[in-house]
Amino acid sequence: MRIAIIDRTRCRPKDCSHECQRFCPRVRTGDETVVFPEGPTKPPVIVEALCSGEGICVKKCPYKCISIINLPEELDEDTSHRYSQNGFKLFRLPIPKEGKVLGLIGPNGVGKTTSLRILAGELKPNLGRYDDPPEWEEIITAYRGSEIQPFFERMRDGRIVPIHKPQSITDLPKVKEIADKPISELLETADSSGRLSELKEDLSLQTIWDREIKYLSGGELQRVAITAAIIREGDIYFFDEPTAYLDVRERLRVGKAIRTLSEMGKTVIVVEHDLSILDYVSDLVCIFYGKPGAYGIVSHPHGTRVGINIFLDGYIPDENMRFRDTSISFKGMTGDQEDWVSSEILFEYGDMKKEFEGFRLEVRGGRVSKGQVVGILGANGIGKTTFVKMLAGILKPDEGEVPTHTKAGFELRISYKPQYIETDYPGNVRMYIREAGSEAIDSADFRTTVIRRLELEDLMDHPVSDLSGGELQRATIARCLAQEADIYLFDEPSAFLDIEQRLAVSRAIRRIVQTRMKTAFVVEHSLLMADYLSDSMVVFSGMPGKHGKASTVTPLKDGMNAFLRMMGVTFRRDPQSGRPRVNKYGSQLDSQQKAAGNYYYSG
Repeated sequence: MRIAIIDRTRCRPKDCSHECQRFCPRVRTGDETVVFPEGPTKPPVIVEALCSGEGICVKKCPYKCISIINLPEELDEDTSHRYSQNGFKLFRLPIPKEGKVLGLIGPNGVGKTTSLRILAGELKPNLGRYDDPPEWEEIITAYRGSEIQPFFERMRDGRIVPIHKPQSITDLPKVKEIADKPISELLETADSSGRLSELKEDLSLQTIWDREIKYLSGGELQRVAITAAIIREGDIYFFDEPTAYLDVRERLRVGKAIRTLSEMGKTVIVVEHDLSILDYVSDLVCIFYGKPGAYGIVSHPHGTRVGINIFLDGYIPDENMRFRDTSISFKGMTGDQEDWVSSEILFEYGDMKKEFEGFRLEVRGGRVSKGQVVGILGANGIGKTTFVKMLAGILKPDEGEVPTHTKAGFELRISYKPQYIETDYPGNVRMYIREAGSEAIDSADFRTTVIRRLELEDLMDHPVSDLSGGELQRATIARCLAQEADIYLFDEPSAFLDIEQRLAVSRAIRRIVQTRMKTAFVVEHSLLMADYLSDSMVVFSGMPGKHGKASTVTPLKDGMNAFLRMMGVTFRRDPQSGRPRVNKYGSQLDSQQKAAGNYYYSG
C-alpha cells in the first residue's frame, strides 16, 4: 500500500515550477499521476494508484511538502479515518476501558487529537472514504467483533455523554458569550456533579474565583478548563494535553484530580507529553507512531510501565514493529555526582535581590563549572524568569551584581532563549539561525547535533512567521545554541514540543554545552526533562506572586530531593529504562522513602 501526502499549507504552486509534475516518471510516460485539477495556482493531486513510488517529486519539491510512503498492505483494512485525498491517514483507534485511565503517547501530528475527536463523537470515522463517508451501520460492521464495536453502538444510539477538554484553551477568552463572565459564574452553572467546592480548593482556584475569563493567564485558563470538564456529569472524559502552561505542583494536582474520575468508575482518555504525569495518571497506554502530518498507527493497549518503556525503546514486541532507530535510556543518571563542581569554575555570582510592585525575589549566590547544565525548578510566578533575565543582563538586581567576566578574566558572553518568542522575524529559518551564528550553522557537527536532531532540515527555507508553535520553539533553541557564548539560558524550552522532541532538545543542549565546555541554565516544568538534562539544580521556594527565594546551585540529587519534598511526592527509578517514576501517594514505597527523607529516588 502506498500513500502520497501533500502539505497544502506549505505548497506554493504560484512560486514554483511544478517540479512534482515535470519530473514524475509516470507523467512523462503519459499517465496523469500528478494533476492540478483546481488550476496551476492551487496545490496538485497525486493519484496514489498510479504512483510508482520513486520519490523524485519528494526530492525535487522546493518546499518539501510531499511525502510518498510505502506501508504494509494489511494495514489498509485497519484504516479508521482520512481527511482528504493526499491528506493525513489514521490506522486503528485506541480502545476506551471502563473505569480506567487510558494514556495516549506519541509525537505531535500522528493522530492523537483526531482519535479523541472520533471517540468524543465530534468526528465520524470515514474508514478512509473521504469522498463517500459511510453511515453508522457500516462503521459498526467494519469494527464487528472488536472491543470498540459496543462503544460505537452506544454512540450511535446517543447513550454516551462525552466530556472533552480540548487541546487549545487560549481561544476561550475570544468567545464573546463567556469572555466577560467571572469563572465563579461559569463553573457554578456547569457543575452537575456537585464536586466544584472540592476542586476549587484542590486546583487552587480561590485566588482567581471572581476574575473574568479574558484576564486569565494560560495556566489559569488550563485549570479552569480542566475543572469545567471534571465537574460535568458524563460517561467518558477526554483530556487533551491537560498540563500545558502548568508548573510541576499544578501538574501533580491535575493528575490526582483526573485519577479520581476513574476511581468513580468513569472512563478517561488522556493525551500527555509529560511522561512523569502520564505515568502517574494512567492505568493503560496506547502508543501512536508514524510520520507526523502523513499517517499515524495506534498500538494495542499496554500496562503503563510496559507501554512507556516500549515507547522509550522504540520497538513494539507484540507487533514486531520498530518505529524509532534509537532507544532512550536514563540508566546511569543517578544524581550521585560527588564531583559535580569541576576544578574549572566558569563563573560565580553573589547574593541578589529584586523587587517589583507586590513581589520580592531573593537569590543565593552560586558557582558553575565548565560543561555544567543547571536545571531551574519552581512554581509559576515565583521568579524563575526574573532570575534568568538578571543573568542575561536584561534586568538589573536591586542588590548584588551579575558577573560580567569569567573566572579567567574574559568577558562573559550570553545566549538567551526567552519564554515568549517573537514571530515577526522577516526572513526564513536559515537566516534566523545564521544571524546568531554563521560559523555554527556551516559546521557539520552543528548540523548533525542540532539541525538534524531538532528536525529542522526541511524547515530551513520556510518563513519564520509561518512556523507553528513547536517549530518556532525548535528554531529558536537552535538559534540560541548557534551563538558563541559562555552561558546559554533557556526559559521553558519544552513548551509546545512532544516527548521525542523534548528529549532531542535535551540531548542537543547537553552535547553543545559539554563539547564547548560552557554552561547552561534551563527553566523547566517537566520533571522527566529536568532529570534527563540537568546535573545540578537551582530550586525556587516561596509564595507565587508574592515572594520567591532561589537556592544556590546544588547537586542534582540534593536539589530534586528538596523540590520533591516541597511537592510532597516521591520518585523511584524504573529498573528497565532508569527513568524516574512518581510513586502513588500513600503507597508503601512512597511512605518508606518519605520516612527515610529520600524523595528523589530509591537507590
